[in-house]
Amino acid sequence: MSADSKVAIVTGAGTGVGRATALALLRNGYRVVLAGRRGEMLTEVVSAAGPLAGQALAVPTDISDPASVKALFARAKEAFGRVDVLFNNAGANVPGVLLEDLTVEQWKKVVDTNLTGTFLCTQEAFRVMKDQTPRGGRIINNGSASAHSPRPNSAPYTATKHAITGLTKTTALDGRKYDIACGQVDIGNALTPMAARLAKGVLQANGTVMPEPLIDPEHVANAVVHMASLPLDANVLTLTIMATKMPFVGRG
Repeated sequence: MSADSKVAIVTGAGTGVGRATALALLRNGYRVVLAGRRGEMLTEVVSAAGPLAGQALAVPTDISDPASVKALFARAKEAFGRVDVLFNNAGANVPGVLLEDLTVEQWKKVVDTNLTGTFLCTQEAFRVMKDQTPRGGRIINNGSASAHSPRPNSAPYTATKHAITGLTKTTALDGRKYDIACGQVDIGNALTPMAARLAKGVLQANGTVMPEPLIDPEHVANAVVHMASLPLDANVLTLTIMATKMPFVGRG
C-alpha cells in the first residue's frame, strides 16, 4: 500500500515526540489519528498541520482505560476504514524520587500508562489489523534509552521501559501469523517537555549533577517514519536514536 492510503494512530500526540511524529506522518502522506489525554493540545497539533489538517483526527484518549482505547480504534476505523501503523508513544514519569520514598500511587501511574496502556493499544491493534483487508500492520513502541540502562531514582520508568522491550519482542513474534510487524525506537535525550530538565542539570550515577545535550524531536520523528514506511516483510526490531554526546554509552 502507498503511504497516502495508510492510516496511523499516534498516542501521546499532543506534545514532544508524539506531536513531531504525527506531523511528520501527515507530511509523508499518512492519515493520522492523534490520541492523548488533553483534547485541546491535540486540536492545536491538527491546526499546525495546515492544509493537511483534513487528514488528521484528534481523539482524546486515556490509554490506561480499556474502554477509552476501544473507542479510539473504533473512531479510527469509522473515519478511515483501517489501521496500518500504531506508534505507542504516550508515557509518564515521576523523576527524581528515591526508591524508598516512591508511593504505590506513583508507581501505578507510570506502570498503567507506560506498560498497561501500551499493551491495551497493542491488543486492540491486533484485533483490527488481523481482520482488515489487506491484512496486517506495524506497531512501533517508544522504548527509551532507559530500556537499556537506568538513571538514578528511576525505578518505575526504567522498569516499564525494560518491560516494553519484552512486549516488543513478544508482539513481533505473536504478530507474524497476522502479518503484523513490531519494532521499538529507543530515544536518548529528545528535547520534549518531559526531558527539558536535562538541559539544566540532572543527577548522574556518580552523584554529580550535570547538564546533558538534547536533540530535536524531528530526528526521532523521521526515524519512526522510516520504520513505518518499510514493507511488512521487513522490520526494524530496535533502533536507538540519541544525542551523540549524552552520557548513555558507559552510563554508570
